[in-house]
Amino acid sequence: MTEKLWGLSFVMVKQAGKSVALPAIVDLDSLEGVRDVLVDALDEGAVTISANAVERVSTNALFMLISAAETARRNRFDFAIEQPSPAFAAAIERLGLDAQFSGMMRG
Repeated sequence: MTEKLWGLSFVMVKQAGKSVALPAIVDLDSLEGVRDVLVDALDEGAVTISANAVERVSTNALFMLISAAETARRNRFDFAIEQPSPAFAAAIERLGLDAQFSGMMRG
């Protein structure tokens, strides 16, 4: 949507917001379903990921979340991971991905 103000054109960025809860086990078996939900959510605006129930997360799932965050950034949408479980946080640390996740972790 484009808006005009004082003769200038502005592109309005939709920041609605959608919450996505990760399952307890985020592995190759659940990855496709999580990806599909993320794609739909990123089409609508800001995304908040709830990671408090995660007991195990695969490396591929973490890379998918990094990619989703980058897509959100390019589209000027907020992307946050709230309340990461100890297992989720440990997987990030174990793989050395702290820097990639630091700006999106909350709680």
